[in-house]
This record gives sequence, C-alpha cells and structure tokens, in this order.
Amino acid sequence: MSEFWLISAPGDKINLQALERMNAVTSKANLSSNAKFVIPELKVGTLDALVSLSDELGKLDTFAESVIKKIVQYIGEVMDDSKDKVQENLLANGVDLVTFLSRFEWDMAKYPVKQPLKNITDALSKQMSQIDTDLKSRASTYNNIKGNLQSMERKTVGNLLTRTLADIVNKEDFVLNSEYLITLLVVVPKSSYAAWQKTYESLSDMVVPRTTKLIAEDAEGGLFTVTLFRKVIDDFKVKARENKFLVREFLFNEKDLQYEKEEIIRLAADKKQQYGPLLRWLKVNFSEAFIAWIHLKALRVFVESVLRYGLPVNFQAVVLQPNKKSTKRLRDVLYAIFRHLDEAAASNMKDCGMDIPGLQISNQDYYPYVFFKIDLTSLDFD
Repeated sequence: MSEFWLISAPGDKINLQALERMNAVTSKANLSSNAKFVIPELKVGTLDALVSLSDELGKLDTFAESVIKKIVQYIGEVMDDSKDKVQENLLANGVDLVTFLSRFEWDMAKYPVKQPLKNITDALSKQMSQIDTDLKSRASTYNNIKGNLQSMERKTVGNLLTRTLADIVNKEDFVLNSEYLITLLVVVPKSSYAAWQKTYESLSDMVVPRTTKLIAEDAEGGLFTVTLFRKVIDDFKVKARENKFLVREFLFNEKDLQYEKEEIIRLAADKKQQYGPLLRWLKVNFSEAFIAWIHLKALRVFVESVLRYGLPVNFQAVVLQPNKKSTKRLRDVLYAIFRHLDEAAASNMKDCGMDIPGLQISNQDYYPYVFFKIDLTSLDFD
C-alpha cells in the first residue's frame, strides 16, 4: 500500500506549463509517478454553498475513510489470513487500488454531474452510511456464531476438571435411575493412580467395591468413575479432597450431552455457510466504499479549486504517487514550481515558520496549490 497526493493548479497556459515542468522534474528524479486526475465540470452553485459544502465534505471524507478501514480490518478477521492474502482482495472495480487511482474516471451514471453538488454529496453520504450500517449488522451476526463456536470449542480442550465431557463419557459408565446408588467422576493425578486404586473403597462407608474405571486421561491425570450410595456423597468428597482426589461436579444427562455435540456441529456449519457470502459482501462493498471515497476526494478538489482559483472553472488535477524516500524533496519541488500561485501567503507562512520558535505552523504546512492526501497505508491490515 502507498500514499497518494491529489493536487490541482489553474488550467491557464502558465500553470499547464508548470504542471508539465513538475511531471518532467519528478519523473527524471524518480520523485513520484504522476497521472492526470480527470474531474468533470460540476454545477458550482453559490459561493456560500461551496464554503458550507467544503466543511461537510471534510467530515464525510473522514467518515468514509473510517468505514473503509473497518471493512479492511474485518476482512482480515474473517479471512484470518496473511496480510498479503487480505490485500489481494482489496480491489476497486476489479483492479488494484493503485491502478484505479491512476486511471480514475468519474461515474456519470451513479453521480450525474447535472445534479447540484449538495445532491451528489448527500448521495455519497447515504451510500457510506448504509454500508456502515450493513457492516455492523453482518459483523454482529457472524461474530455471534463465531464467538459461540469458539466458546464451545474451548470447552473441549481444557483439563479434565473443566472441559466438556460430551465426547468422553458414555451411558454405560454410570449407574442411572437408581434411588440409592450414584456414579461420581473423580480426577486423579497421574502420580496417584496406585494410591487411588488402593484407597478409594475405604475413603467412605458404602463405596461399592471394584466400581472404579479409568475413562479418560490428559497430561496431568485421569478421570475415574466410582459408584457409591447417595447418602455418603458429601463425606466421600471431603475424604477424596484430603487425598488430592477431586470429585468433578457432573450429572449424566444424555439429552444435554447430545445437544452439546449437535450444537458444535450446527455452529460450525452455520459459520461455514455464512463465510462465503460475508466475504463476497465485504469485497463488493469495499470496492463500492473505496470508489465513493475517491469521488469524495474529487469533489473536495473541485470545491477547493473553485474557492481558491475562482470562476470560470478552469483547473487541472493530478494524482501523484510519491517515492517513499523522496517525499520531502518532492514537496520542495512542488513548492518551488507552484509558489507563484500564492506568493504573499507562502512567504508569510515561511516567515512564521522561521521567526516564531514553538509555533506549530511552518511553510511545509501550507501549499499554494490545492492538496489532499489519499493514505492507502492506513488501509494495511494489522
């Protein structure tokens, strides 16, 4: 991913020559790759409307970028894959983002240029809000399924004291439906197997002899059954704990265990069923959101150019992809070529930067040309 600069300068002969000089210098010095950024002539409206719209577009730009970032992050979460694999899916109109930007064409069908600028802005705002709302809804549904499945899967990998026993115990391991007898499950450390076999019958009165059986093991110990009379349960638990044998609280219920098994299967199937359509939706709506965002950038360039350069509308926009190692030098070149667009203000900003220590303004914060940044590095999946 990279950073792009959208700039514009007046379209008169002098400034067209300046743009040509910029292209020649930046190309020769390998400072940036440049391409024309064609913005159609839109309906200007009143000056007051443009000033108001400029502020509105700035807020919408920030919102649109945040929605796009959320989509990118969520694609990464859903795919649970490498950064490169995620970015392979970040396309706009079927092409990579760099290609889309360098060949940008205004979508006349979706955003008719005969409409007032406010109408186009409202359409873009509505589109981004709808994508954001749909993303929240779809993410909530998928995350609930994924979270419930992960919660149940975690139960299958704990130790024998905490993990689910649905895939371990069988009906045959228990005395069931007896008024007097009950089968308990006891977790015994591996080092105490012999002690358990030797002492379990005498830990309490009324333990049924020869009823213990090892039914499961993990790295720490084993799960044993033992059958005894119900009325000595509490006494048996106390004596077992004194000998470091831990009785697990468990009541065999075939329906509950079967439900637990089936729920994991159902949730896994639901997650798989949701995955494909969700990923397709994310890819399609990333494309839609990104295209809308770049149209927003184009609107901002148009509005700012009219406010800066005046009427009739006559400006040329260019998209630059700076060489990462040469951004400062590129900025200096642009400043040198275009400072004539606002000589007095540029000089004042430079003086402020030089003469007032600590003031958070410098000549590098002001550009005599119209400038907007498109930061694709912020779309990288972390």
